Amino acid sequence: MGFFDLLKQPDIDQGISEYKTVSGAILLDVRTPGEFKDGHIPGSKNVPLQRIDSVTSVAKNKDVPMFVYCYSGSRSRQATRLLQRMGYTNVTNIGGIAVYSGKVER
Repeated sequence: MGFFDLLKQPDIDQGISEYKTVSGAILLDVRTPGEFKDGHIPGSKNVPLQRIDSVTSVAKNKDVPMFVYCYSGSRSRQATRLLQRMGYTNVTNIGGIAVYSGKVER
């Protein structure tokens, strides 16, 4: 991995494509409930970063594949690290909805 790989942001469109191919995966939106209500990716579950400890309400199995996003990619990066510390083994930060080109539901 080179220096510029560290600066590269996750590609949310690619992450959503991958999420759709993984059976039983969870799409996790870690924005606030208000942000989620204003528009989210269809099928996503909302567990705000501030309440990430309550993720067991949507993911009891710590091996379930989780694809995590927020607005810009910053909170999803934090959430991914926290989830890994909580024992979740298959967590992917897919970035921010701000650059998502797919369908959003309200």
